[in-house]
Amino acid sequence: MAAPSHTTSYYAASANDKVCRESLNQHIQADVCVIGAGYTGLSTALHLAESGFRVVVLEGSRIGFGASGRNGGQIVHSYSRDIDFIEKHYGKEIGTEMGKMAFEGGKIIRRLVKDYDIQCDLKDGGIFAACNNKQMRELEEKKALWEAHGHQDLELLSADSIQEYVGTGRYEGGLLDNSGGHFHPLNLALGEAAALESRGGKIYEDSAVTRVEEGSKATVHTANGSVTADFVVVAGNAYLGGLIPKLEQKAMPCGTQVITTEPLTEAQQKALLPKDHCVEDCNYLLDYFRLSGDGRLIYGGGVTYGAREPGKIESLIVPKMLKTFPELQGVKVDYAWTGNFLLTLMRLPQFGRIGNNIYYAQGYSGHGVTSSHLAGKVLCDAIQGQAERFDVFAGLPQYPFPGGRTFRIPYTAMGAWYYNMRDKLGI
Repeated sequence: MAAPSHTTSYYAASANDKVCRESLNQHIQADVCVIGAGYTGLSTALHLAESGFRVVVLEGSRIGFGASGRNGGQIVHSYSRDIDFIEKHYGKEIGTEMGKMAFEGGKIIRRLVKDYDIQCDLKDGGIFAACNNKQMRELEEKKALWEAHGHQDLELLSADSIQEYVGTGRYEGGLLDNSGGHFHPLNLALGEAAALESRGGKIYEDSAVTRVEEGSKATVHTANGSVTADFVVVAGNAYLGGLIPKLEQKAMPCGTQVITTEPLTEAQQKALLPKDHCVEDCNYLLDYFRLSGDGRLIYGGGVTYGAREPGKIESLIVPKMLKTFPELQGVKVDYAWTGNFLLTLMRLPQFGRIGNNIYYAQGYSGHGVTSSHLAGKVLCDAIQGQAERFDVFAGLPQYPFPGGRTFRIPYTAMGAWYYNMRDKLGI
C-alpha cells in the first residue's frame, strides 16, 4: 500500500522534508502519547520532550497533513473571539487570564524557530485591513483593547498610509502589528517534528488511532500496534473523525480555500506588498494574503461549511484576488487547495480532560496557528501538575451545535450569510 500523501498544495511541493516516517507495528510504552502531528500535537510533544518526558506521536497520515500544513501561514494574535467578548460573556477575571495568554503563541513560534534553526521563511509584520468605516472603528477599539492587555507594537494606518504596505485602494485603513508575521506553515511543522526527534521523541506516520482505552495507564490502539502511556493528548482537531464521539458533537469541520500564483517579478511583488507584510481583512468571511519565500502571492478566503470539497477552488478565490489586485488578471495559478479547520459554537478553543489522564485541545475556529502553539505549552504544564492556565480554558462552556449533525451545517451557514451581508453593507 502506498504511503499517505499531502494535499496538492504549494506547501507540500516546497516542503523541506519529504521523508515518510515509519508506521507503528508494535506495542510500546511512553510517558505521553499524543494523537495528531499538527501544531497542537507537535507543540505539546516538543514542550514535554524539553521537560524530559518520553513522548510518542501517532499521526494518521503525514506530519502537518491537516490545517497545520495548509493554512495561510500568518501569525495573528488572540483568539477568534477577542478578549472583550470573553470578558463580557465569562467575566473580568477569565478575560484577564486569557488576555495574559493571548499573545504568547506567536512568541512560542519565534522561540522554536530560533532555538531549532527551523527554515520556514519567517518574516515580520502583519496588517488587519478595514474594508469600511465600521471596521476601521473596530480596529481602533482592538488597538486600545490589546494595549490594555500589554500588547504594544501596534500602529493605526489611514486609507493613504495603508497603501505604503498594500498596493490597493480597496481599504479604508488598517492596523499594523509589527509583532505579527508570516511563514511556510508545513515547513514550520516539519521543523518542529525534527526538533522533537532531536529531543528523543518518536513520530509514527500512517498510524491512525482506532480506539483509546481508558485506565490508570491509557492504551492507544492503531491497526497494527499500540502505545501504553501515563497520559494521552488528543490533538486531531478537524481530522479526528469519530474517534472520540463526545468531542465530535462539540465542533464542526469547515473548509477554507487557498491559491498560489506563479512566481511574480520583483516589480510585481513590490507593487502588491511593498514591505512584504501579510494581510487579512476584517470581514467575517475574510480574505488573507501574503508573499511566499520565492515571490508567489498566496491568497485565501471563504468558508465551506461541513468540510465539503469545493469543485473549483480557483473559481472561488481568483475573483477575490482580482478584486484586491486587478493587475493580476492573467497571472497563472500554480496551486489550489482546501483544508479544514474546526469551528466551535462560541468560536473559542475547547480544552478538557477525559478521566484523569486523557487531555484534549481543539476548535480554534480559524485562529489556530498561534492558539495551537499556546495550547501545547498549556497542556505540557497541566501534565506536569501546573494546571491553572489549562483550567481557565477548560472552564469555558462547550456547547454542542443545535440540532446535532443534521442541522449544525445549515444553521452555521445561515449565520455566515447574515454576517457576510453585514460586511457588504458596512453595518
